Amino acid sequence: MQQNNTLDKRLFDYIFEQARDFPLEKAFGHQIENGEWIYKSSTEMIQWIDALSRGLLRLGLRPGDRVGTVVYKTLPEWIALDYALLRLGIIGVPMYPTISPREYQYILQEAEVAYCFVGPGDLYDKVKAAQQNTPSLKEVFTLFEHPEAASWSRLMVPGPDDAELDTEIERISAGIQPDDLATYIYTSGTTGNPKGVVLTHRNVVFNVETMRTLIPIGRGDRGLSFLPVSHIFERAVLYAYTAYGVSVSFTTPDKLGGETGDLQQIKPHFFSAVPRLLEKVYDKIYSKGMDLKGIKRWLFFWAMEMADHWDFDQHPTGWSAFKWKIADKLIFSKWRAALGGSVNGIIVGASACPVRIMRVFNAANIRVREGYGMTEAAPALSFSQFEPGGALLGTVGQVIQGVEVRIEPTPGFPEGEGEILAKGAGIMQGYYRQPEKTAEVIREINGERWLCTGDIGALVPGPAGKTFLKITDRKKELLKTSGGKYVAPAPIEALYREHRLVDQAMVVGDNFKFVSILLVPSVEGLQEWCHKHEIEWSSLPEMLKHPKVLERYQMLVERINPHFAQFEQVKKFVLVPHNWEPSKSDGSEAELTPSLKLKRRVILQKYEQEIAALYQ
Repeated sequence: MQQNNTLDKRLFDYIFEQARDFPLEKAFGHQIENGEWIYKSSTEMIQWIDALSRGLLRLGLRPGDRVGTVVYKTLPEWIALDYALLRLGIIGVPMYPTISPREYQYILQEAEVAYCFVGPGDLYDKVKAAQQNTPSLKEVFTLFEHPEAASWSRLMVPGPDDAELDTEIERISAGIQPDDLATYIYTSGTTGNPKGVVLTHRNVVFNVETMRTLIPIGRGDRGLSFLPVSHIFERAVLYAYTAYGVSVSFTTPDKLGGETGDLQQIKPHFFSAVPRLLEKVYDKIYSKGMDLKGIKRWLFFWAMEMADHWDFDQHPTGWSAFKWKIADKLIFSKWRAALGGSVNGIIVGASACPVRIMRVFNAANIRVREGYGMTEAAPALSFSQFEPGGALLGTVGQVIQGVEVRIEPTPGFPEGEGEILAKGAGIMQGYYRQPEKTAEVIREINGERWLCTGDIGALVPGPAGKTFLKITDRKKELLKTSGGKYVAPAPIEALYREHRLVDQAMVVGDNFKFVSILLVPSVEGLQEWCHKHEIEWSSLPEMLKHPKVLERYQMLVERINPHFAQFEQVKKFVLVPHNWEPSKSDGSEAELTPSLKLKRRVILQKYEQEIAALYQ
């Protein structure tokens, strides 16, 4: 475990250490409307933080007060605000940009947020609407110029009291301890209202310091950031970038690809992602392969077949090594070039990464590693490492140093498999103002606080005698058929999602006689299949009624079923013609959380009639 002094930092120490020890000319940047990339240097960022700190004190804010933030795309302005709040002991409350006004109102009311800062888009209107029923919210500031709103720049104006305020800032900062509160992170929640996870500086610093030797990035490297900072995963990554001296460029997922996309412009050495994004990249690669003709098409699918047999730490020799060299030169090198040509590593989190995706990217020497954790752990509990012997397919890596994991026997699962409990310096203090909910997930065992993750898993042996953590399901998502059999839906859903014809999947069967599944087809994959089989495409709803299409999905069910026990096998399916989304323009409740987890309750309600028809 790290020496205690490395964990005795405060999060705002990182930006000041960067400016002192390794100042960057391009510390934080983003692209403006005319296409130009604008960066703030480490020194300029400190100047912003100083000016903003004074402005926040002029508003009357003091340690312990709460300030909300919400942005679609991370901006250097948000970074400055975050560090200013941290050094003043003000609790930052970042919120997802895709949640409803009702959820904004709930969070703002519960956390008693005094001020809120918003980025461009419809966010000002959404938060302003919530303000009407939030007595604590005094004003909504924008991180850009808005004709009807107060801009954050108003807080940056120098005043005659600057020297006096600087003294107060130094006094407050000096008094902040590593175990003081840093932020409330409201979980997206698959059921009910969001819960505010209370995290200290030490909780997050533990993650930043633990990952120092595990992630292949260092001073002067380029990092790309496009995940929401309302999630602790990306937020911890950004603190790590600052701590490690990495130049960060902010963008959005829709601007990554293409010959002029941000991957080509920035040529990052490292970035974090969710598995869904890599799946979309894979789908585009596959589609281009389908369009090839002749020898090029044959080579593409030859390389894809080789990727299907890739594994960590393989050392091909002779003819096998020659084949891999040819595949790399003709096919895989083009994939690396499409990601900018400089990527040393990608870390994925927030949800399970399909083994197929891990194989195909790593086969192309695009090193993808999976991390596992949760907001309540700030966030990491285990990590698939980049060093030889540090990763094992089908697992989420080794438990990170400083974390202890135990597998709690759980009804419905075999011996050695059960709920994952964890303890370590990253574990949250609790849920804000929800002691009952806190008591449900924080258990005291022999005088020690253990986090009950709700995830089902097992510790399995790996290379060189190392132990790896394998996740099999969610405890709360475990189904029980009317015959009394427990069914874990996640492994079944994961296998369906790996198929080219499936975009999303959800298993049903709780209290029913047998297991069924809702499938959201991949439009792109289905169109290609229809074209190949000379079936004229009309519209997705119409195609899902076509006898040959139904026959094809039935064939998929029959191919996947033998992978599972008889009582786990899917007997019937429904094809859903609408993608499940994390936000809905019509105001209805979304089917996914902002971190893209299934809201099973919502989906069950929306497709109640279709599900009932399966069991009539």
